[in-house]
Amino acid sequence: MDSELQAAALAIETEKLNLWYGTFQALYDVDLQIKRGRITSMIGPSGCGKTTFLRSVNRINERLGYVRTMGSIRVLGHDIYRPEVDLGQVRKQVGMVFQRPNPLPLSIRENVIFGYRLAMGQQKVSPAERDEIVEKALRQVLLWDTVKDRLGRPAIGLSLEEQQKLCIARLLPVKPAVLLMDEPCSALDPKGTEAVEELIWELRGEYTILIVTHNMAQARRASEECIFMLLGKVIEHTPTEEIFVTPENQETADYIEGRYG
Repeated sequence: MDSELQAAALAIETEKLNLWYGTFQALYDVDLQIKRGRITSMIGPSGCGKTTFLRSVNRINERLGYVRTMGSIRVLGHDIYRPEVDLGQVRKQVGMVFQRPNPLPLSIRENVIFGYRLAMGQQKVSPAERDEIVEKALRQVLLWDTVKDRLGRPAIGLSLEEQQKLCIARLLPVKPAVLLMDEPCSALDPKGTEAVEELIWELRGEYTILIVTHNMAQARRASEECIFMLLGKVIEHTPTEEIFVTPENQETADYIEGRYG
């Protein structure tokens, strides 16, 4: 029973996860357990496998025909690489936010409702239901008060910070359990970065958030647990404060202190 309870407390669990781009191996026997409702950051030098891991969790890597994966990834206890798994359902459970905001060439309102309309298929969304969904999502990302009087305007007119928040809002109506964030603040100025970090903390608990960052200060500020990767391997996974104050491995200490990477 203890193992069942432990599994229920996990959002993402990988066992012996290996991944190749053609003949190049990018991940080596990655074993990770990422807890539900927590913010976990992934740090490590460029090319160490962080983004590859992220893209494996919602199976974006499969778009590349030369990618081969071995091992297992379970999201909320379900192996997402089983042949019978519906890829659309995986993407509904696991949302992805990219380095640069990518709003659709539509209005702010239509950006928020876009994913929900897709998920509903042939079912129509009434104007009242649409407006309720849009307002709730924009309030969740702390954007409603800023944009409520210009919902019909093009989303591209928003600032980069606002666009990134909008891209997060676009995921929320389909009720994902996990939010993957790949350097979500890399295109933002310090003020925008602070605003998005505040948002990440607001979403904590309701969502499991896995954030890749090269910014050591951000990893320390904006996560509860931290994973250090090097050359495709997990070197260390501990509470964030521990990894920055008392790292268990010399490679972790060298990276955090800026001696390489």
